[in-house]
Parts: sequence; C-alpha cells; structure tokens
Amino acid sequence: MKALPRRLQHGEEATLVEHLDELRTRLFVCLGALLLGLIVGFVFHRHLIHWLNRPLPEGRLGRPITFGVAEPFLTSFKISLYAGFLLALPVILWQLWAFFAPAMDEAHQRGVVLFVFLATALLACGVVFGYFVVLPAAVHYLTNFDKSLYDVRLRARDYYSFATMVMLAMAVVFELPIVVLALVRLGILSTARLRRERRIGYFVVACIAVALPGIDPVTTVIEGIPLAILYEASIWLSVLVERRSPRIEAASLSEP
Repeated sequence: MKALPRRLQHGEEATLVEHLDELRTRLFVCLGALLLGLIVGFVFHRHLIHWLNRPLPEGRLGRPITFGVAEPFLTSFKISLYAGFLLALPVILWQLWAFFAPAMDEAHQRGVVLFVFLATALLACGVVFGYFVVLPAAVHYLTNFDKSLYDVRLRARDYYSFATMVMLAMAVVFELPIVVLALVRLGILSTARLRRERRIGYFVVACIAVALPGIDPVTTVIEGIPLAILYEASIWLSVLVERRSPRIEAASLSEP
C-alpha cells in the first residue's frame, strides 16, 4: 500500500513529475474518503431517512411515496452520497490545503489552517440551522398552503432533494464570513468600503435570501436573518484581519 503523500515545506523544490504524482495521490485519498463516507452513509441510510422525515407533519402526510422499480434504491443511494460527501469534506479540505500550503510561508499557512477549521465549523452550523429551523418552517408552510384544495402527497425523491438542498444552501450561506474575509485578505475589498456600502451589502443579502430554496415569504425571512447577522459579523472580523495583516507581513519579512 502506497504511503500518504508528504507535505512539502515552504521553499522546498520539486519537479513537475513529483507535483503531479503528489496531486494524483491526494486525489486518490479524497476519492477513498468519499467512498468510505458513502459506505458509512449507506450503512446508516435508514437512520438518515428517518432523520429527514422528522420535520414532516405527523399523522397527515405519512411516509413519502415512490414511483418506479428503481426509485427506492436510487433515492437511498443519493442520500447516502450526500452524507458521504459531508463526512469526507474535512479530508478533502485538508488535502487541498496540504497541496497548496508549500506556496505560502509559515505565517500564512497558519492563517489558512484557521480558515479551514472555521469553514468546517460554519458548514456544520449551517447544516444544523437548516435542519432544525429552516426545513421545518418551510415544510409546515408549504404543505399547509391551500390544504383544503389539494390532497397533499410527498414524493420521496422530490422531498429528500428539497430537504438536502435547503441544508446545503444554508451550509453555503454560513460560509459568507469566509468569503468576505478572503476578499479582504486579498485586497479586493476593505472594511472602509464594506462600512460605506452597507446598504448595498444588505440589498445583496436580501437578494440571496430570495434566491435560496424555500420560495415562501416565511422561509425567506428565516433564511435572511442569519445572512444579515453573518454579513455584519464579517465586517467586524474583517477589521481584525486588516489590523493583523501588517503584523503578519512584517513578521514574515523579518524571518531569515
């Protein structure tokens, strides 16, 4: 069995063939982590399906229905694949960071490691918020809308796709501070500009909330509240990044 790739140190020279070999090995590690996550997800897919069914109104809708011979298997496999990707995501992010880390000095590497851990934590918070707050509100409102006019039945494929999309969308939304901090760190944005154009920022936040899954106004408001809070928090975190950046650069320049 081939050993895991060794992370090159900053300034360490390597040939193009060695870089390609390292990239190939890290891709295999990512695919192996995804496969292992898929297996774990499929083993526990019954628990995942019961977990996704909890936001459904009890006693009125029952279990989601399927149409077609292969739909039960394909639906369970799709849910297992989503779960496997979430389980493998820390490994994928780590391999991505390890491949590009040699291009940065030690001070910037520590900053990237912090960003990776922060991104993972925010991703988990987004999934939790989507499941416990957004999804129940969306399901309750949408399935009760004009319920006297319709015999509401949920198709398994459509409901689970909607549920996973809501949680995935909230996970991406919770990465807003990472995006803003990265733009500030690269010099594309500044805290002065973010403060000066706050109204434009909140307008963009409102547009993002409208574009997210959950087309009803109740869900849109629920999704927009954390967006606004995260945007405001991003501004203040950017202040800390801008204040710390000159010290980091000065320290890196003073190193031999």
